[in-house]
Amino acid sequence: MITTFNTSEQCALDLDSKDSLAKFRKRFYIPQDTIYLDGNSLGLLSKEAEHSLLRVIDEWKELGILGWFKSDKSWFYFGEDLGALAAPLVGAEPTEVIATGTTTVNLHSLVSTFYNPKDDKRTKIIADELDFPTDIYALESQIKLRGLNPKDHLVLIPSEDGRTIDEERVIERMKDDVALILLPSALYRSGQLFDMELITKAANERRIPIGWDCSHSVGVVPHRFDEWGVDFAFWCSYKYLNSGPGGTGFLYLNKKHFEKEPGLAGWFGYEKDKQFDMSLDFRHAKSAGGWQISSSNILCSAPIEGSLNLTLEAGIDNIRRKSVKLTSYLIYLVDEVLSIEPYNFKIGTPRNPEKRSGHIAIEHDTEAQRIVDCLNIKYNVISDFRPPSVVRLAPIALYNTYHEIWLVVQYLKKIIDNNEYSEV
Repeated sequence: MITTFNTSEQCALDLDSKDSLAKFRKRFYIPQDTIYLDGNSLGLLSKEAEHSLLRVIDEWKELGILGWFKSDKSWFYFGEDLGALAAPLVGAEPTEVIATGTTTVNLHSLVSTFYNPKDDKRTKIIADELDFPTDIYALESQIKLRGLNPKDHLVLIPSEDGRTIDEERVIERMKDDVALILLPSALYRSGQLFDMELITKAANERRIPIGWDCSHSVGVVPHRFDEWGVDFAFWCSYKYLNSGPGGTGFLYLNKKHFEKEPGLAGWFGYEKDKQFDMSLDFRHAKSAGGWQISSSNILCSAPIEGSLNLTLEAGIDNIRRKSVKLTSYLIYLVDEVLSIEPYNFKIGTPRNPEKRSGHIAIEHDTEAQRIVDCLNIKYNVISDFRPPSVVRLAPIALYNTYHEIWLVVQYLKKIIDNNEYSEV
């Protein structure tokens, strides 16, 4: 992508006038008089998601329990149907993806299946020290459940700069003592996007099972799980997939593992056509659906249908192209306007577009927290703070504009020029 930017407001307006995805903005509910740049934490509600949610509410109202089989989209198969709808976003077959549970529950389900420490040799799990804490908590608990000590058996790849992880260090650590690798596709603080194909290939060559937490990439970055040889993955739906707070999660299981026994079993993972036989002999579905545990949370799943249809209509490749252009423009403006004295902002996200996901970490060594608060209180800009020094901004391809990015950079400039952060 070759684009010439400049710092004028007209440049932003020109970029918006040529944006092929601009039409999708009107299909989202944008908080009034607000610039919303926190879609990597919670995406906004679309009219399509609202419609699918209201349809399911009406079905519940009109059908009661009959909704499980008589609704427009059978609730009984809703997880499978949503999984099939999401499969093209991650390069998977329809039966390899299921909408179920939540991110950490799905982590536990999959890790309990793939983490099988053998003897005293292959017992360690590789993760990284910059991962979102919940993944580390879960991995530690899985190790403890096997009577092992996380201090000895959880290997956290260190960061050299506090922002990124060197992928070669991950590969170098793939020794004979490793039983499992679990990594995030993108780091939640800096937005570094891992080369999943490279790392997965290295793991496959060493016959080490590898899984990915893709919460910060699915919906903004195309994936090709089957082609890359990923063993398993999981992700939330409420960030770039805009499903709403606490929306149902997703998991992916490569079809070569369908015969494995789920580490955590539950009724909804039973073979669908025999589920109501109520047999005490568990026979899991030979699909990602076999890793469901509980009944589908229908109301939390309903908005996903509309949101996925909107995402598929826009096209994940188109979304990725615009996302890269938006983040490149933001980086350019920060460099040109805010990197010098007295502003002293710096970019904490990889500059190579292929190495970053959908958000930008703008660092300010002394006042990041108060700057985020000032953006919100004084200028109605919704962003977030990540300690110790990150102002995290996520321009979303389906509803943010280039002009909004230009405005936010002007606000950041004013906050420092007028010492406004000291007023909050």
